[in-house]
Order: sequence, then structure tokens, then C-alpha cells
Amino acid sequence: MNTLRFLIFFYVAGIASAQGALPPSVNRVLEGHGISSDGLSILVREVGSLEPVLAHNSAVPRNPASTIKLLTTWVALDILGPTHTWPTEIHFLGDWDGQELEGDLAIKGYGDPYLVTEELWKLLRSLRGMGLENVHGDLVLDGSFFKGTNGDPGAFDNQPFRAYNVLPNALMINYKTARFNFLADERLGTVKVSSDPELSNLEIQNRIRLVKGPCRGYQSGIAFDVLDPIIGRRVVFSGNFPESCGHYALSRSVLQHDTFTFGVFETLWKQLGGRFGGTIRNQPVPEDSKPAMVWHSRPLGEVIRSINKFSNNVMTRQLLYSLGAEQGGPPGTNEKGVQAIENYLQAQGLETASLFIDNGAGLSRATRISARLMADVLLAGYQSVYMPEFLASLSLGGLDGTTQGRFNGHPMEGRMHIKTGRLDHVSALAGYIHGNNGRTYVVIAMLNKADVHRGPGKELQDALLRWAFDLS
Repeated sequence: MNTLRFLIFFYVAGIASAQGALPPSVNRVLEGHGISSDGLSILVREVGSLEPVLAHNSAVPRNPASTIKLLTTWVALDILGPTHTWPTEIHFLGDWDGQELEGDLAIKGYGDPYLVTEELWKLLRSLRGMGLENVHGDLVLDGSFFKGTNGDPGAFDNQPFRAYNVLPNALMINYKTARFNFLADERLGTVKVSSDPELSNLEIQNRIRLVKGPCRGYQSGIAFDVLDPIIGRRVVFSGNFPESCGHYALSRSVLQHDTFTFGVFETLWKQLGGRFGGTIRNQPVPEDSKPAMVWHSRPLGEVIRSINKFSNNVMTRQLLYSLGAEQGGPPGTNEKGVQAIENYLQAQGLETASLFIDNGAGLSRATRISARLMADVLLAGYQSVYMPEFLASLSLGGLDGTTQGRFNGHPMEGRMHIKTGRLDHVSALAGYIHGNNGRTYVVIAMLNKADVHRGPGKELQDALLRWAFDLS
């Protein structure tokens, strides 16, 4: 019996050692950059298998950066279903004779993450199609379906006007972000500046100088500043723009949620031939009011493609609040969304001790998850009836999304569905690789070490993916 126990001990220890032994190509990356493996977690497991092919520090909680979006989107997809949509209600708060509204026009949001300019244009066009031409009152905005959305957008990295830092709002238009376009006009010796969407209440001061020289430098030499940081209504562009650049685009968050919505509404409404001379008010729609029209968003199965393929933080946070409202009752909050995810994982019998969720998007220094738990989530997603929708939301390795052009024609290009993540000193990857042997593997890699985001993390991921692809 003692001999048997001795043999069993060494057999189990041998498995653990084999699972923990890193592939030589991965070790070469670590050694080449002088990085210790104690900050690395890896797990590779074949779909349908009970044991991993490779496991290294797989139970250690790590910062996953944007790969945590896989958890948020999967839980939302499985709970809400791929056909889930978000309504946006239009209320006529006054007398309407089929053409003139003697009162206020109210818009109530329910957290649509993808109410972009084009969708708002179609909504307003439908209003015009109903016959509405002139609004004699104000524009009333109701964002009460979410709560706890007032915070500091610059809290993460002191960059409050970056598009990725926009905070959630139940009535969010175009991610509260404008794309500024800069076009060199050599004939006039100037730089034309325009915004998309056009915002009737945004003041743009153009102090950019057109200069000779090669197209280079940070933001092609363009500096962005906001003269009234709290309101965000007056922006200034300055600097030297090389004429060889021709065209450049820069996305920034401007105004506040309500004033941004107002600016887009006023511009589009007038373009559609409508008339409006009122102002803006924020207040809940009366409970007894019945909507004159309900606009439905694109389905969740489509929405998560924008989230995961392009790592959209704002949409992910909207989704977390929405999940909280659906599971915990309105108003939706960050805390209710986090609780909904934890409840879901526990109901699936998954161990959540390694998990800490901040905002569900990965824009956090505190978020943690183990490679083992992440792999369990991905395996559950692969075995679900919603697997096609989930996989389709991920970057098709090397061909689109955040990995487009990354693998330089390697045979594994197009044979992966993966999500990448990157923060200062964090590099992560999670997803699926369809191996050269015809088998599918879940692959997780999370590296938390100084400066790994500057290149070593990506090198390590590529080495691991090549190794997994060539498994026999």
C-alpha cells in the first residue's frame, strides 16, 4: 500500500510538473526580456477534455485587462439571450394635432449601448414620418433607468476626454464622443476642422497652423484642449499640422450626456426639416405617460460584436448596468451588474474566489480573475446553444477587430476567436484556437509584470498561440 501511495504521489506530481512546464518558445520570450514566470498565468485546455494540456499558475488571480469583457458579455448573452433589445421611448408631453406639439418632447432611455448617430437619425426620421414637424416646448431627457452614473471620467488615468473613459448613462448618444476630422487645404494654407456628429452647441476654436514637412509626431502635431472642463462646450485645437498628412481624425468625449444629446438632436431635427426652439430639461417622464413611439435597438447578439471585436469600454459598462437592471430591478447600477455576474457563476457551480470585478470592462487596476475561471467561462460559452453568437463577437485572429493584421499570414490566421487586453504593465489574451490537428482549445494568458505592455506580452502570446496551434 505504501508503495502504491508512493507511485501515485509521483504520478500526480509528474502530471502537475508537465502541466506547469512552459513551452520552450514561451520560455525564450521570458528569458529574452528578463521576465520572471511568477507573474504569468497560462491555461490551455482542449474543448471537451477534463484536464488542461498546459497549466501554469492557473489559479492565481491576475489583472485580465480587457479580456474581462468576455465574462461580462457571456453572462449577459446567456441570461438575456441574443435577441434582447433596448427600448428608447418618445413621449409627447402636451397636445399634438398630428403635426404641431404644443408641449415638450421627451426621450426616455433604457441603456441602449449602440444608440449611435445613425440610429438616432432613423428614430427622428420615424418621428417626422408620423407627421411631427414643430415642437413648441423643450426637449426633456429621462435617464432615470440608471443610477450612480455621476463620477469622474478621468479617475482611471487623468484623461477625462478620452472616448474610453465615458461613464454610463441610460440615454447615451454615440458614446458621448465626437470624431474630429482635420483636412489640409494647401490652396488656402489652412486646416479645416469638422466634427461627426455635428453638435449645434459645441464651440470649436481652430488655431492649427498648416506647415511643410513629413507627416509625423503625436496626433500629427495637433493638440486638444477644453476651455471649460466641467461643461465641455468649448474646445480648442492648436499646433502645427504637416500638409503631407492630408487627413487626420481624432475622437474625443465632449459636453455632458444631456447637452451632447441635445446638440445632436437639434442638428439632426433641423436637417430633417423639423422645427424646434426650446431648451433642455432633465427629469423623469410622468409615470402615467404612454409613449408615442418606441424605438428598439439592435439585438444583443449584434451589439456584443462591437464590444469584443473592438474592445469598447463604454458599451461594456452600459451592458453591465443593463444586466443589473434586468436581474436586480431598475434602476440599473454597477453594483447590481456585478452581483448579477457573481450570482450567475455561482449558479453554474463555478468557484469565484479569484474574481473581483470593478466595472466589467477591464478599465481597472483592481479587477482580478484566474486563468482557470476564465477558461471555465469560455468552455461554458462553447458548449452553449449561443456559442455561434459568442464566438462571432470575438476578433477573428489576424483578420478583424483588435488583432487585424497581427499574424502576418501564418497558417493559424483566421483559425482563432480571441480577445486581447492591454493596460500599463498588463498583457492578456483569452479565447479559442482551432488547432492544426482538428481540435479546438481554450487558450488563456495573463502576464502582470513591469512594461510587458510595451511588446513582450504580445511576443509571449504569439509564441503560445503558435505552440497551441501545432499541438499533435
